[in-house]
Order: sequence, then C-alpha cells, then structure tokens
Amino acid sequence: MRGGARPRLAVWKFASCDGCQLSLLDCEDELLVLAGAVEIARFTEASSRVLPGPYDLSLVEGSVTTGADAVRIQHVRAASRHLVTIGACASAGGIQALRNFADAGEMLRAVYPSPAYLDTLATSTPISAHVTVDFELRGCPVDKGQLLEVITAFLAGRKPAVASHSVCIECKRAGTVCVMVQGTPCLGPVTHAGCGALCPGFRRGCYGCFGPMETPNMPALTARWGRLGAGAGTIRRALRTFNVAAEPFRKESESHGDEDD
Repeated sequence: MRGGARPRLAVWKFASCDGCQLSLLDCEDELLVLAGAVEIARFTEASSRVLPGPYDLSLVEGSVTTGADAVRIQHVRAASRHLVTIGACASAGGIQALRNFADAGEMLRAVYPSPAYLDTLATSTPISAHVTVDFELRGCPVDKGQLLEVITAFLAGRKPAVASHSVCIECKRAGTVCVMVQGTPCLGPVTHAGCGALCPGFRRGCYGCFGPMETPNMPALTARWGRLGAGAGTIRRALRTFNVAAEPFRKESESHGDEDD
C-alpha cells in the first residue's frame, strides 16, 4: 500500500455471468462504507472510470477460456499485490468447464457457422491454473457477507474468517431436518458452507453451488446416493454443474462412467 493513500481495489471479469460482481453491488450500504475506505480504481460493472495499477487488491471473476485471457491474467497478477478469485468460475472453471469433457472443436462446429473466427481454448480453467491466487472465495454466486469479510481481511492484513465446513453444519444450526434422512439425495455433506443451507431449508437437496468443502468424502456420499436409488448418470450429472472442474467433484464424476441411468 502506498504511504498515506487509500488502498486501491480492482475488480476484473473473465468468462462468467457477472453474478459475483453483482453480489458486490448488492452490498448497497456496506458498499458506500467500502467506497470511503478504499479507492475503487477499476470496476467496469459499476463505473467507466478505470485507473492504472498497481492495485492493492484485485477481485477476479470468471474462468480462463481464451488465449487472450490466459495472457491477460498474467498482467492482472503482475499489477496486483493481492489477488482473490470470487465465485465458481474463477475458483473451479464454472459450468463452462463442461467443455473439458467433450470435443470443444466439434461443439463450435455444431453451433457456429464460421468457427474459424473464434478464439477459444479447448478447456475452461480456474485462475489458479495460470497464476498464484491468494484466496479463493467460493459460491455461485458468492455470499456478499463472505465477500465483504474477505475484502476487509486483506485490507486489514489478516486471514479471512471464512469457515471451511460443509452445508450440513448450516442445516444443524438452522434446525433443518436432514433431507438425506428423508430419502432425498443431497450434496450438502461435501459442499462448502456459505449459502445458509438455502435448498435444504425448502426440503430440496443441495446442488453444490459453493463447491467442495475442505475434506470431502466423495465415495461415501455417492455410495449413499446409490442406496437411495440414484444411478451412475444421476450422480455424474449432479457433480458436473457449477463446480465441475473442482478436483473432488471432477474425479468422483469420472468414476461413474458415461452411461445414463
């Protein structure tokens, strides 16, 4: 941080839907306080005002899906004292990482009349596959309370206080009856907390929006799903959504083959 100056914050977009940036805008009153504590040097979702680096903290949304973005993230890293990825796309490749399991060239030919004009990679990869990341904030989208905690922590020079336990802990705290006990397949036991156990609160299984928890026991969960009647195809599809490229989800999905139920 430059002596006497407010810390400079930059927000960057790669391949994504902008939902995590909107979570920051959704902070409303808290954002006004944040704007007084930092200099928002770059946040094109909110303002056309862009100041050159260096930046004290960069928040990066989105995955790397083009050669140009693979180069651009290197420049972002070089200009940033701290770099934090926000959301499933930046931290785990996003739902667009479904291309990693197919022939990207074949898909382009099926969708676009002139695919030769497109510049795209065969895979969608998280930011950490290209540069050093100081912290990964999970979610699709991220929780605004956790996002504010991460920003505050880095500006204060401390470790973010973001829990690494599973959604099951949130269910217990809310007094929500386990949907798995009621016979509904749920990803809550292996999914990172942060959503407030929203889906189980409405008696639906967790969809894994916040990606894998710190030490997920994937084989034990999918075995339980099997006893509830879920076939290999159902299990594979459940793991290949928002965080499809997260290693625990990817590895377990591959262990269930390619056949449908």
